[in-house]
Amino acid sequence: MSVTEAGSSVERVEVQAVNSAVSRQLYKAREPIYPKLVHGKFRFLKWIVLFATLGVYYVLPWIRWERGPGEPNQAVLVDFPGNRFYFFFIEIWPDELYYVTGLLILGAVGLFLATALFGRVWCGYTCPQTVWTDLFIAVERMVEGDRNKRMKLAKAPWSGEKVAKKTIKHALWLAIAAATGGAWVFYFHDAPTIFPQLFTGAAPFSAYLFAGILTFTTYILAGSMREQVCTYMCPWPRIQAALTDAETLQVTYKKDRGEPRGPHKKGESWEGRGDCVSCRACVAACPMGIDIRDGAQLECINCALCIDACNDIMKKVGRPAGLISYDTDKNMERRAKGEKPTIKLFRSRTLFYAGVWLVVAAVMLFGLASRATVEVNVLRDRTPPFVQLSDGSIRNAYTVKIINKANSARDFILTLDGPAALEVSAVGETVDQGSLTLTAPGDSVRSVRLFATLPGDAVTRASEPVVISIEDAETGETATNPTVFLAERRR
Repeated sequence: MSVTEAGSSVERVEVQAVNSAVSRQLYKAREPIYPKLVHGKFRFLKWIVLFATLGVYYVLPWIRWERGPGEPNQAVLVDFPGNRFYFFFIEIWPDELYYVTGLLILGAVGLFLATALFGRVWCGYTCPQTVWTDLFIAVERMVEGDRNKRMKLAKAPWSGEKVAKKTIKHALWLAIAAATGGAWVFYFHDAPTIFPQLFTGAAPFSAYLFAGILTFTTYILAGSMREQVCTYMCPWPRIQAALTDAETLQVTYKKDRGEPRGPHKKGESWEGRGDCVSCRACVAACPMGIDIRDGAQLECINCALCIDACNDIMKKVGRPAGLISYDTDKNMERRAKGEKPTIKLFRSRTLFYAGVWLVVAAVMLFGLASRATVEVNVLRDRTPPFVQLSDGSIRNAYTVKIINKANSARDFILTLDGPAALEVSAVGETVDQGSLTLTAPGDSVRSVRLFATLPGDAVTRASEPVVISIEDAETGETATNPTVFLAERRR
């Protein structure tokens, strides 16, 4: 090897070493967070929300709702084979997906309103990532102990006890994750039917696929990634800044009361110092591993567990509760000026969000209340657009589809309104005085092949407007569909 080649080799090694050192400086490995169990009104509220939301998710597919013969009796079901979405008494057809859009709009605007009022209350209480992470932490605490025991176990060398506890914890996590994935599949299949099929191998491949995906994501996101999902993967922390203002209630450390902070011994005076005793109980309780005393932070999900932790310490040292509480930036300014703190729920942005939500809700309710239970679609033959018969008359063909959205069979009277000389016939049906009676089964589509014939000497235009109508023989409910009768222009 020449001196030049040796020098280049040494230079490459040095560059690689520098790049490796820079990478180590720029990337910081995740530090596991071991939140401490706290007791208080916010922790109790989170338990209620956790059990309520998980109860709804796991139990809802098993609730029955009778809809009549031949109809699925699952209260909530996304029925892809039948092209329906069932939600208790509401049945959404493919052409009514705008109701789903409306629900999504209501959810989004409702989230905007809640954020403008109370900050990231969704993130702290009802977000699926928060709920399942809370559940996984509870299982972890049950198996390995509270904060100090879990930290000690993590640092301890591997032993039979450590292996046993880790195995039990991960087994329970996998069981919860599998139940989560299975419950998701139940929303797309009849739950009592698909449940045993999942264990016997008789379920469709798609059921195993999506159950596996949900199992994997639940296990990884709630078990291993946790706060990283909220900090790095979720866009909501970045969006919420545009939805809040200085009057938004958020979990806040009251610096005007807590500073200057420092340790405090029993019997010492509280004069000339703040109420914060630097116990770091708020940090130990935080599932995101942040210090709320540093002010508003992107990582804070407003779970309020730090409030419970701080209130417990304040009670022990004989100081008033609420050093950390739901407060606003404006109230911080008001107290600094000696003014009385106030809560302003009715503001321009909250009134705007509430108004939009009410308008969308009203439109949806009106649509659901006035929605038709019958529709008629008409498909006119286009190749050829018309046929000239041997006697010179012109015939158009139509495929008429009657959509009966009721659960029971109904009789409909079909008529075609057009030129006076127009004659109507149908394949396999009897036409009586220009109309025919058809029976459409419940919750289905009835098709009929319809022919309209116009004598040659009655053709005056290349296109004649016609209207095909159906009427419920019992209730009188009607539906119409305008179309045209085409013919060659006669001179």
